[in-house]
Amino acid sequence: MTVLIGDEPARALRKPGAGKVQSLLADCGVTLNGACEFDIQLIDPRAPERWLRQGSLGLGESYMDGQWECERIDQLVARLLHGALDQRIAGTWARRFLNWRSRVQNLQTRRRARTVGERHYDIGNDLFESMLDPYMNYSCAFWERAGTLEQAQRDKMELICRKLELEPGMKLLDIGCGWGGLARYAAEEHGVSVVGLTISDQQYLWAVSRLGNAPVQIRCQDYRDVDGRFDRIVSVGMFEHVGCRNYDVFFRKCHGLLRDGGLMLLHTIGSNASVNSTDPWLHRYIFPNGMLPSVAQIGRAIESRFVMEDWHNFGTDYDQTLMTWHERVNLAWSDLGDRYDDRFRRMWNFYLLACAGAFRARDIQLWQIVLSKGRRESGYRRPGL
Repeated sequence: MTVLIGDEPARALRKPGAGKVQSLLADCGVTLNGACEFDIQLIDPRAPERWLRQGSLGLGESYMDGQWECERIDQLVARLLHGALDQRIAGTWARRFLNWRSRVQNLQTRRRARTVGERHYDIGNDLFESMLDPYMNYSCAFWERAGTLEQAQRDKMELICRKLELEPGMKLLDIGCGWGGLARYAAEEHGVSVVGLTISDQQYLWAVSRLGNAPVQIRCQDYRDVDGRFDRIVSVGMFEHVGCRNYDVFFRKCHGLLRDGGLMLLHTIGSNASVNSTDPWLHRYIFPNGMLPSVAQIGRAIESRFVMEDWHNFGTDYDQTLMTWHERVNLAWSDLGDRYDDRFRRMWNFYLLACAGAFRARDIQLWQIVLSKGRRESGYRRPGL
């Protein structure tokens, strides 16, 4: 059912560029003003030209501006990616500029690394509390046995602890600890002491207020500035902010911090291809200066340093995680006050649903990689729950 009024549908489809857009969408099984829940309902006839000119940036911004609607953005994005539409209109100025800038500048220096903390993770703890589980896990849950987000996130944390073979008395470094949920869980359930790192002031304040007597130290500190030796290292949902120019620095630092015979677990979203920048819309509105690593990029950075013991992909679980976050936050908007206006809510919904569609299309992945330092004569076997 169309949401346009009067003769606007016909007039919109006569605008310059609309015919090309219709053809591109049709190749993906999507219809402008169609009857399916994944079809785009056009509000503003200028939107198709914007999509052609700006690609994904124009698609996301025009949704934020109320120029189109769609009942199921997750399904729409999955169809667009299955149809490789991102590759067919990827040559936009914004993407070319971001690729060029990423090649000539290190966008994840110590100073720039804090940008994502200020612009994303410091948005408001009330927003994240409404969306996440009680441990505030802002990363993919593990749904193999779980029926609720709370159980799926607890299972994810337990799986990580077992993969790291944690034992009482060990010292664990959590790089990118977020709101400290995994650090607290590992300390309370497995008897380890933890140092957690975040670059977000709001995450730091939230985490330290809930530590109680747990042997956990939370620091607002860049990973490059850490000293000491640790039996185990974990990094969950942080590597996406490191940047390909710093992969070698990251793993060299981790290698120096990890004791001989120790284990490291890296939990990260991954790209099917090697890139040096992220999607322009995500860069501008969600994760500034971020990018997703590829298998090849990680492989080059860990070779000669670590033994790759296990590489586990459960990216399809992120689809369900994101859809659950979307459902929870939409139930809570009325309780979040006036700090989040309609344009922000449309931005946040587009972010969650578009990312769910990307995981559903298998365009991006979720990896847990276990690395060991030195030779483990006993080998390594992935544990179950």
